Amino acid sequence: MPNPYAQIFAAPGAKGFTVAGLLGRMPVAMTNIGIITMLSITEGNYALAGAVAATFTFSMALITPQVSRLTDRYGQRRVLPLAAGVSVASLCLLLLCVQFGLPLWTYFLFAIPAGCMPSMSAMARARWTELYRESPQLHTAYSFESVADELTFISGPALSVVLSTMAFAQAGPLASAAFLTVGVLLFVAQRSTEPPVRPLDSGSRGTILLRSGPLVVLALTLLAGGIIVGAVDVVAVAFAESLGVPSATGIVLSSYALGSAISGLVFGALNLPWKPHRALLAATVGTGLTTLPFLVVSNIWALSVAVFFAGVFFAPTMILVMTLIEKTVPASSLTEGMTWALTGLTIGTAVGTFTAGIAVEQAGTLGGFTVTVAAGALTVSIVAVSMRMLGRATRNAQVERTEAGSIAEEPAARDDSTVG
Repeated sequence: MPNPYAQIFAAPGAKGFTVAGLLGRMPVAMTNIGIITMLSITEGNYALAGAVAATFTFSMALITPQVSRLTDRYGQRRVLPLAAGVSVASLCLLLLCVQFGLPLWTYFLFAIPAGCMPSMSAMARARWTELYRESPQLHTAYSFESVADELTFISGPALSVVLSTMAFAQAGPLASAAFLTVGVLLFVAQRSTEPPVRPLDSGSRGTILLRSGPLVVLALTLLAGGIIVGAVDVVAVAFAESLGVPSATGIVLSSYALGSAISGLVFGALNLPWKPHRALLAATVGTGLTTLPFLVVSNIWALSVAVFFAGVFFAPTMILVMTLIEKTVPASSLTEGMTWALTGLTIGTAVGTFTAGIAVEQAGTLGGFTVTVAAGALTVSIVAVSMRMLGRATRNAQVERTEAGSIAEEPAARDDSTVG
């Protein structure tokens, strides 16, 4: 049986933009924790560090989809270097403000434009879509991207913290800027796989988020899933500390990422007979059910096992969300649509971290785990009540593509009939 992952990388240019995309997406995982680590070292103020990092994160959540919208309209090669340049310059100015002890308001001033960081995950998925649209290989490519995201968020934060604590305080964010610069320049140099700019449909002005009900549903689905991820991060720390083994936190969090990465690779090799929206419902039901064991775990190993199985359903959910976006969002707005979904995940993670932190303070680790259960139920509910909408949108999009293909073939048929 041929390796499906070897098949997708057989396409010319696939390996090149993949490597560049992996480098370019590292800053998304590194910058937030890098800012926190840097300011905790230089200022000794965790509240300030968290506030500046939150400013960057929410700025990125608002600006990045707009960068992707411009990319859909003008092309990756024209937009990405400019967006990355703004982000890198702002991040470097923030580091200089910290180095020279400038007023604290300057930290926030430059943290905002630093959020102009493009979503290289969405850019890479757009290229895969162009290579394998309407092909089974696209499912495998999306699965690979999900695993790549997991690996980035495993290695990125750890690298950023090590650099800032072992070298100098600004080293983590500075490495983020370097990764973004090199990754974007190498990525846009891969011109053969760049998606073409497609003309906007009539009435397609403004953000796609306001014009696509399915996209809103899918972004909310990842937002609810992100709450689970953020809550697990916080509660794992509190749970390990309550048992007197704070160093075991890494085992728990690695179990979640490992479960997600393994399931993503396996899921990408499968050819499921279910329609994507029905498979998404099954994945979210699995997500909800696997949060229930959190309520009864009593030691680190039990929590690690529970977290592993919770992670098993995360990657398939992400893959199916991206599949449905590709099927329901116009090709002229595909990158923006994917970026909004990833933004939902980012916001959800922040909400989960904040909510679980409050819950742990008020009711201990059981309160924090209750947040994950509630988020799991919310994830299932969002998809369940939207099944008819997602199914109808998928069918309508398929009909439109079929009709567009038929129209495109008619001139060729007429030309053939006149030959001779």
